[in-house]
Amino acid sequence: MWGLSLAIRKYFLLFTGILLFTWSCQTVPEVIPEREPKIALVLGGGSAKGFAHVGVIRVLEQEKIPIHMIVGTSVGSLIGGLYAANPDSFQLEWAAFKIEKNDILDLSIIYSKLGLAQGARLESFVEQTIATKKIEDTKIPFYPIATDLNTGETVILEKGSLAKAIRASSAIPGIFVPVTFGNRLLIDGGVTNNIPCDIARQKGADIVIAVNISKYIREYEINSLIDIIGQSVNIGMHELSKTKLKYADVVIEPDTKDVSMFDFSQKKRLMEEGIRATKNAIPRIKLLIEQFK
Repeated sequence: MWGLSLAIRKYFLLFTGILLFTWSCQTVPEVIPEREPKIALVLGGGSAKGFAHVGVIRVLEQEKIPIHMIVGTSVGSLIGGLYAANPDSFQLEWAAFKIEKNDILDLSIIYSKLGLAQGARLESFVEQTIATKKIEDTKIPFYPIATDLNTGETVILEKGSLAKAIRASSAIPGIFVPVTFGNRLLIDGGVTNNIPCDIARQKGADIVIAVNISKYIREYEINSLIDIIGQSVNIGMHELSKTKLKYADVVIEPDTKDVSMFDFSQKKRLMEEGIRATKNAIPRIKLLIEQFK
């Protein structure tokens, strides 16, 4: 009797052990917590047309669209850098309205061998406008884009002087003197990557919002060497941008027709065009954010 009871107990323990082992081997569905998509704002080059970027940022801020990184080329690096350092669209608009042609274009015969303008005034403007001095210290991660004049490489500036990086990113070849940054000689990022959506992807963006201010390139008021150089650069940037825009999820294209390279008389109109184009894009942006979740 005792022997039978002991055998039953052994079989019961063995059976229980098998059940426990089988249960432990079952696949438990992985619970993936929801997370906010990482959104990048990519601001393209286009000189004075860049005032449209201000209107874009105002609407994104009003609609509470989070911006987790900003990638900018040329004037996109200027507007993007100002906002990345101090994410306040009202302050950005105030600063933008203060920018005049003479703050950007400091023509000098002394530097004629390398460029018609030095670019020092632009660097000084940034220094005086924002408290943040280094790229790595901006409140929103910021990546200004330049081009290495010696190698032709696209350069992502991630550390060092914010004002000097913006100056380098905006150094239109033939107009501005190239900028020495670290061990590189840099010119305008638009030469190789005017709307760097691919860089935003490299940096981990889930949703890329690109602002193309160079869609319209017709220019009939060409009366100087600066106009010729500027329009030539614009044509090249326009063609290059087509390949980079393929990396964007949303492309905002403000109407910048009839605005020449250094036309600072249409700030208000350009900001309004940026606002209008972005309002049209908001439903698409919000849908992408919801779909990501």
